[in-house]
Amino acid sequence: MQLLKNGPANRKDAPLFVLAHGAGAPMDSPFMHTMAELLADRDIGVVRFEFPYMVERRENGKKRPPNKQDVLLETWREVIAELGGPNKLIIGGKSMGGRMASLIADEQQVAGLVCLGYPFHPPGKPEKLRTEHLQDLQTPSLIVQGTRDKLGDLEEVEGYDLSSAIELLWLEDGDHDLKPRVKSGFTHDQHLQLAAEKIAEFVRKHGV
Repeated sequence: MQLLKNGPANRKDAPLFVLAHGAGAPMDSPFMHTMAELLADRDIGVVRFEFPYMVERRENGKKRPPNKQDVLLETWREVIAELGGPNKLIIGGKSMGGRMASLIADEQQVAGLVCLGYPFHPPGKPEKLRTEHLQDLQTPSLIVQGTRDKLGDLEEVEGYDLSSAIELLWLEDGDHDLKPRVKSGFTHDQHLQLAAEKIAEFVRKHGV
């Protein structure tokens, strides 16, 4: 399994964040690369990997839909085992990658969970919630969400029944990629910097 590492990932005493990609973009997409670099700048070790369907796409250039959930979850288990087990690990990811991590966080007894743009429901289907397991989640968690994310905006998420273990960081006017519109007065870089700062604080708090 190919792993991309940024920052002090090889230091045994360094907090480690395992960052999974979303459904449509690989582990080295601009978003993933930028977030890994920003966290590495804050002395957080970051490890990235790819789910099997994305590995196939990289090999033959053909776009494929994500693997079935059981395959995605098993891949997460393999990555955690590859890194020596859940002790001190913070797991999470962008959209789908974070959602899959949230489904095994309690099972694997990891130190923490971080989701960037959690897909609370499919696009255009706010009635099909993906929150049932989040109601009783025990793992300390941080969800970084744009206030106008079409897969779960501020108004929608405020009405959800979520575990008290979940902390939400709202980025003003951010979309599913945390990107705000120009008229908001904020920039994408500002939001990513703030996200990285909060994630780094969370990883240092729970990953030691």
